[in-house]
Amino acid sequence: MSWLGKLGFGFGNRANNPSASDSIAHGPDDDAPSPGREFAQFGAGCFWGLELAFQRVPGVTDTEVGYTQGVVDSPTYEDVCTGTTRHAEVVRLQYDPTQCRYDDLLNVFWDRHDPTALNRQGNDVGTQYRSGIYFYTPEQEKAARELLERQQKLLDRKIVTEILPAKKFYRAEEYHQQYLSKGGRSGFRQSAEKGCNDPIRCYG
Repeated sequence: MSWLGKLGFGFGNRANNPSASDSIAHGPDDDAPSPGREFAQFGAGCFWGLELAFQRVPGVTDTEVGYTQGVVDSPTYEDVCTGTTRHAEVVRLQYDPTQCRYDDLLNVFWDRHDPTALNRQGNDVGTQYRSGIYFYTPEQEKAARELLERQQKLLDRKIVTEILPAKKFYRAEEYHQQYLSKGGRSGFRQSAEKGCNDPIRCYG
């Protein structure tokens, strides 16, 4: 991100100049999963490590990273990094409900990050790194809220995870997709094999 972007200038300023097309960003995610599959969507800090965690889950058939819950149509990574578009970095996945329960996905989500950290995970700071569960069905919402209540009883700090309906999903730039399993910048590939429990190292 350029220094102008950090100061709130440039592409991200579109959030302060909404157009008719920006209302698209507020609409529901109207994409359709593959036959026999269901969508799920989560935000838990940087989407690279979260995606790899879900790639390893048996029953998850597809993952992609992107941006959602913002106010600007078709944002770029640079836009989102300004913090002015209000998007969250998320993983949208497809899973086979005959092989994987939604609760299994929720458990991965809770285990992967600190849900009490507001707008940050580790060294990643900004609203795009917020904790969120974005549901597609009433059943997903119910399961998410029930598990949040159970998690809260185990923690001495308040959970700040937002639980909201899934909105328009914008697929991130191709270089972000499956970033860690492809090797990232260093070429160090991390396993996406189902059931793999190797530590996930998130790097730029």
